[in-house]
Amino acid sequence: MQQVADGGGRLAPAARRGLAHLARLAGDFPAAQEIAQGLGWAGRHHRVLGDVRWPHGDMTRAATAYAAARDEAETHGVAGERATAQAQRAFVFAFTHPGRADDELHLADQLLTGLDLRATMLTTRIAALVRDAGTTGDLDDRVRVLRAEIGVTGLLDAQVTLELAAGFHHAVTGAHDELGLTISKLRDLTRNGDHTYYADIVHFMADLPLDSASPARWLDTEEATRRRWRALVTARRQHLNTGQ
Repeated sequence: MQQVADGGGRLAPAARRGLAHLARLAGDFPAAQEIAQGLGWAGRHHRVLGDVRWPHGDMTRAATAYAAARDEAETHGVAGERATAQAQRAFVFAFTHPGRADDELHLADQLLTGLDLRATMLTTRIAALVRDAGTTGDLDDRVRVLRAEIGVTGLLDAQVTLELAAGFHHAVTGAHDELGLTISKLRDLTRNGDHTYYADIVHFMADLPLDSASPARWLDTEEATRRRWRALVTARRQHLNTGQ
C-alpha cells in the first residue's frame, strides 16, 4: 500500500486513505491525522478527519468534517460517499443532540434510497440506538437483535461500534454489570489489534480506571479524551432528567 501511495499513480489517493485507515484502526491518531491532511478529495480527506475526531469525543469537529465530506461528495456527484458521510454525521450528533439526530438520520435515510450500502445502513441503525441511549424500554432488545444481524455480516467495524453504543447506554444508566460485559465483548472482538481503544472509550464513558490500556496515541492526552467522553454521558443524563 505504501508503494502504491509513493508511486503517485491513479490508485495513490486510495492507498493513502488506506494507510490513514490502518493507522486509525491501530489507534495511532497523530499519524492518521497527518496522512488525512494531505489526502484531498480523491482520498476523502474530510471523512477521514471525522473518523479521527469522533473517537476522541470531539463530536463538534467530527460533525463539521462529515458535513464537508457530504457537501464535497454532492459537488462531485458521488452518491455513495454523500450518504456515508451523512450517516456518520448522524452518528456523532446522536451522542450530543438526540433531537437533531432525528433530522440527520432522516436525511441519511433519504440519501441511502436506491443505494446498496450495508455498512452505512448499519451505521444509521447504530446511530438510532445512541440517540435513544439512557432510555428504558426496548433498547436492550434492539441491541441484541442488531448484534445478531451484524454478526451474520462479519463486519467488524459495525460490531465494535454497536458495542460502543451499548457501552454508552450502560454508562448513562449506570448499569455496572452490563458495562463489564460490554468491555469483555470489545476485548474479544479486538484481539487482532484493531480498535483496541474502543474498550478504553467505554472506560472513559463510565469513569472507570483502565486496568490495561490500549496502545492508542491520542491527539491531545488520554485524560482530555476521558473528560470529553464522560461529559457526553453527564450531558445525556441531564437531558433525560430535565426532559429537554
